[in-house]
Amino acid sequence: MRRLLPVTDLTPTPAGTTPVTDREWTLDELADAYAYPAGDGAWLRANMVTTLDGAAHHDGRSQGISSPADMRVFGTLRGLADAVVVGAETVRKEGYRPARARDAFAARRAAAGQGPAPAIAVVSASLDLDLSLPLFVSPLVPTLVVTGAGAPADRVRAAREAGAEVLIAGDGAAVEPARAVAELAARGHTRLLTEGGPRLLGQFVASGVLDELCLTLSPTLVAGNAQRIAGGPPVTVPERFSLVSLLEEAGFLFSRYGKIRH
Repeated sequence: MRRLLPVTDLTPTPAGTTPVTDREWTLDELADAYAYPAGDGAWLRANMVTTLDGAAHHDGRSQGISSPADMRVFGTLRGLADAVVVGAETVRKEGYRPARARDAFAARRAAAGQGPAPAIAVVSASLDLDLSLPLFVSPLVPTLVVTGAGAPADRVRAAREAGAEVLIAGDGAAVEPARAVAELAARGHTRLLTEGGPRLLGQFVASGVLDELCLTLSPTLVAGNAQRIAGGPPVTVPERFSLVSLLEEAGFLFSRYGKIRH
């Protein structure tokens, strides 16, 4: 992996300076590169992968357009987060399991006052979830279920009986994105990471609560009609983000964009 932006590590050459030789970064280096900004408020970042022709997946899953370097970034972002926010459909399609503790991030998490692993926060209006999965019955830290006040009472009760903590983040059946972020932050989960899917990311974008996008550009073409990284109704006025950093490995580009603050 090599850093393209910002250009900080340079090595002299006869023609001037060039970025240092491509090499595999350590997890500590990746963690430093993706550190959350200092501050007490909630910070919501998204991590997504897309192909050259704009597809967020191949055959319904992101694995086919990913790479080992992308998975290292994926693991690093999880290793830094208090909670991973994910839509129910993505939980079903990707076969989500509980986040695991990793020795590589143990000291960093302890110093930040974090638990051994991030909580998984599943966003679902209907609570149509398989509550017998390890995600609910055997997580290292309790799984969170974020829903609205109008969610089926029997499903809310079943989720709690399965061991999940249910957060109400909406007056009706639907979850209100800003309230979801606030409810998670109120429980100490201020370093938030969403891994989609596209519908959930679209809701965060439309509500204006997304602070940062970590986007992997996969050097692949899949054609077809696969969904983009964000779906749903368009925003009235496009929101501008600025490029914070850009890494590259094996043709994959790892970009980090932050919201422009006015």
